[in-house]
Amino acid sequence: MNVNELRKEYPVFYYNSYRISDENDVIKIDFEFEIAGLSKFNPKIEILKKDFHFKDINTNIVKNIVFNIGMIEAISYFKATCSPEFVIKCGALDEYQKKWYKKLFFLGLGEFRYINKINIKEDEFINFISKGETIKVEDVEEGNGIVIPIGGGKDSNVTLELLKDYRKDSLAFCIGSKKVSLECAKIAGFEDNQIIEIRRIIDKNLLKLNTKGFLNGHTPFSAIVAFTSYLCAYLLNKKYISLSNESSANESNVEGENINHQYSKTIEFENDFRDFAEKELKARVEYFSLLRPISELQIAMLFSKIEQYHQVFKSCNVGSKAEPWKWCCNCPKCLFVFTILSPFLYKEKLVNIFGEDLFEREDLLKTFIELCGYGETKPFECVGTYSEIKYAITKTIEKNEKLPYLLKYYKDNFELSKEEMLNYYNKENNLPKEFDTILRRKIEGK
Repeated sequence: MNVNELRKEYPVFYYNSYRISDENDVIKIDFEFEIAGLSKFNPKIEILKKDFHFKDINTNIVKNIVFNIGMIEAISYFKATCSPEFVIKCGALDEYQKKWYKKLFFLGLGEFRYINKINIKEDEFINFISKGETIKVEDVEEGNGIVIPIGGGKDSNVTLELLKDYRKDSLAFCIGSKKVSLECAKIAGFEDNQIIEIRRIIDKNLLKLNTKGFLNGHTPFSAIVAFTSYLCAYLLNKKYISLSNESSANESNVEGENINHQYSKTIEFENDFRDFAEKELKARVEYFSLLRPISELQIAMLFSKIEQYHQVFKSCNVGSKAEPWKWCCNCPKCLFVFTILSPFLYKEKLVNIFGEDLFEREDLLKTFIELCGYGETKPFECVGTYSEIKYAITKTIEKNEKLPYLLKYYKDNFELSKEEMLNYYNKENNLPKEFDTILRRKIEGK
């Protein structure tokens, strides 16, 4: 069925309930969603309690944050039919919130809409109807210290090293609790009781729908990270959440359109979330990305110098489905990471990381061309800008007399970059002054 048929047959999506409870070794969050006439869904989030001292979970401020986490979790289930009406039985949205969520659902599902050829205007995509009561939130005191979300890739490892002097008052945050993420946190010096582990349990009914022709595709996962890390920062009395999203995330995947695989990693979403948190969540937790002023290229430069992570880090989404997590060496993400690190680590060190020289792979030529900006779209992965990829390729070509297949192809067919990109610093960021100073000094080599 196409989207219009699905919206007609399943016109209403329900957000029925949410619940947070203390159950033995976890703080458990349950949601109930429903596509009328099709299925109910009961996804769960579990926060491992360990030896943490959590604040009281039975307060309005916690209930309000959890309710809003449910709004984000619902996106994964809503997308199966894109029902035009979204009825909220367990809470209420004011006009500001409705507008905020309309934007997030529309742009956060930008890649999903593009891949599924959904041509519906933002104003018509979803209509929120509130049937529950507004949660009144009490004032709270400001906390101390930092929550650092870790994905296992080079970016969050750079953040870990930049903030190593704050480790005593910091907590690592791992959603999905993948072994690689936990290992990176431990390499950075975090003990087990300094690592927040989150389990996210997808309802099997959604997985069944995905096999039956219902709509499926990419969702704004970093929005889940934003809201769940915000909840944990409040419950554990932390002041900051320091993300590792860079300026490169702001570039669209489709020229001339706001279709961005990394939408919830952009400065636009970061600014929107900060505004929403201040007005609606009110936990006095400040959310920002430490790496926002710099590029993927500069992050690669910094990462190349912290060799203790080189044999552990992973960011291949295809390989993440294997056990253990590995570089698949066949996808755009693998080729991008290989390319962006190549000015600093090519050849022996990179081959040691990936197990082979991806620049020798003739079968990756189409992906290589797309990464460089000469294809129809940028690959729908978390990859850098065209300009920094071209710069990385140029610098690697300049350092090597004997060129592997892909680099020779580039030199024979495209222009070498003439830009200087390692001194870049984007002033559009939300870094508190003390963290801005840390990053500037690192980029300047001080």
